[in-house]
Amino acid sequence: MWQRLWGKIRYKKNDQAWVEQKNGAIVRRLVGYGRLSGLQATQTLAKLYASSRLYINFFQPSFKLKSKTRDGAHVHKVYFKPATPYERLLAHDSVSSVIKEKLQAQFKTLDPVRLLQEIRLAQTALSELAAHGVCQVPAPAGEADLQTFMSNLSTAWKDGEVRPTHRKQPSSKHWWRSRVDPFADAWSTIEGWLIAEPAVSAKDLMNRLAAMIPYLYGSKAQLRTLQRRVKTWRTDRAKEMVLVGLRKPDTKPTEI
Repeated sequence: MWQRLWGKIRYKKNDQAWVEQKNGAIVRRLVGYGRLSGLQATQTLAKLYASSRLYINFFQPSFKLKSKTRDGAHVHKVYFKPATPYERLLAHDSVSSVIKEKLQAQFKTLDPVRLLQEIRLAQTALSELAAHGVCQVPAPAGEADLQTFMSNLSTAWKDGEVRPTHRKQPSSKHWWRSRVDPFADAWSTIEGWLIAEPAVSAKDLMNRLAAMIPYLYGSKAQLRTLQRRVKTWRTDRAKEMVLVGLRKPDTKPTEI
């Protein structure tokens, strides 16, 4: 929002490149590079963006380039005094007094420490979602939690990376599918064939599918995928047979 408003005030045809660089300067620093999908991740991202938007625009000062001169290979840059986007809008003459008063009223209602805590809670949830696919929804922070959070800010750096989204997570199983399952609708039929003929080869199964549903499996391009699926199915059935054989039936002592 702020970039669009600033672009209307001082529009240049190459503004988009400057706006897009914020994806790395802000978005990736907040969210990290983990894989996120699903409704829960969408809702958590919305909470993170809602808090970070206010924190960055009202309390995070940044530099803006004032001038740049080149002397041979040396480039000398001069920057404006660091200021937040909120302060720059208040100082700009093109912004109406109504908008300035509205921003000032909103600024008085914000607490930077609480916003930072909300950002950290949302980042913790995103980190769990990226690592395991599920997470527990963090409870709203109370006054006691806020005081604890404030007391830990001075020593948080001792524990390493303070952003949960950038901490190294333990490796977990690949829980998402990279492609659509080509046998989602036909697997029940394939499993019935395997139960009836356990020794049948995956190639024969592929030929049956091609004859049954030629518009989906006529090219037999899914043969390698079917071979892996059949191998996994047989491994699971073998494990079940071994486990059943190891289980000892409950026996009662013979009465004399």
